[in-house]
Amino acid sequence: MDLFSRAWNALLKAVADLTDEDFAKPSGCSGWLVRDLVCHLVIDAQDVLITLVTPAETEPTRDSVTYWEVSDKPPTGEDPLDALIVRLASAYQEPGLLKFHLDDVGSAAGRAAELADPGMRVGTRDVVLTAGDYLSAYVLEWTLHHFDLIAHLPGKAEPPAEAVAKTRTIIEQIAGMKFPESFSDKDVLLVGTGRRVATEAEQAELGELAAKLPLIIG
Repeated sequence: MDLFSRAWNALLKAVADLTDEDFAKPSGCSGWLVRDLVCHLVIDAQDVLITLVTPAETEPTRDSVTYWEVSDKPPTGEDPLDALIVRLASAYQEPGLLKFHLDDVGSAAGRAAELADPGMRVGTRDVVLTAGDYLSAYVLEWTLHHFDLIAHLPGKAEPPAEAVAKTRTIIEQIAGMKFPESFSDKDVLLVGTGRRVATEAEQAELGELAAKLPLIIG
C-alpha cells in the first residue's frame, strides 16, 4: 500500500514538473505524445477510484501478478479506447488544464488508496482481488508509465528505486523466469516490456527467456 503511494506521488510530481513544451514531446508509449499519456493517467486514476468503491463478495480470482493480461502484440493505436484518449487529450487546449485535472483526480485516488482496507475484496475488469493486491499491481502501471513519461525528456526524475525493484519482481513472475543478474532493474523493465531493444550481448545473456519477450502487459 505504501509503495503504491510512493510510486503514484512520484508520478504526479513528475507530471506537475513538466513544462508546456514537454506535453508536445513523444512519450515512451508508441503513437502517444506526453499529453496523451497524461490523459491516460487521468483515466487510470478514475479506475482506481471506481474500483476501490466497488466491493465484491466472492473469493478473489486474481492477485497482483495474475491481474495483468499479457499479449505478444503491441498496441497499434487502433483500439477504440486508445483512440479516444488521443482525442480527449487534444481537447485540453492548455497543458495547465490537463495538469489540474490529473492533480485533482489523482490526489483523490491517492487518498482513497491510503484509506482502503488491504483485505477488502474489490471487483474490476470482471475479476475479483483484494484491494491490497490491486494497489500492488498498480505499482507496475505507475512505474512503467513514469519511464514512458520521461522517455524523451532527459534530466527528469525517475521513479522510486523500490518501485522499480518491485516491478522487476512482478515482470519476472509474469515471465515465469528471472532475468540475468547483470540486468539492472530498469533494464529488466525496459527490455522486458519492449520499451528498449536488447543488445546482441543482452540477447545472448537472456538465453531462452529472449523468446518470451517482449511482454506486452495491459
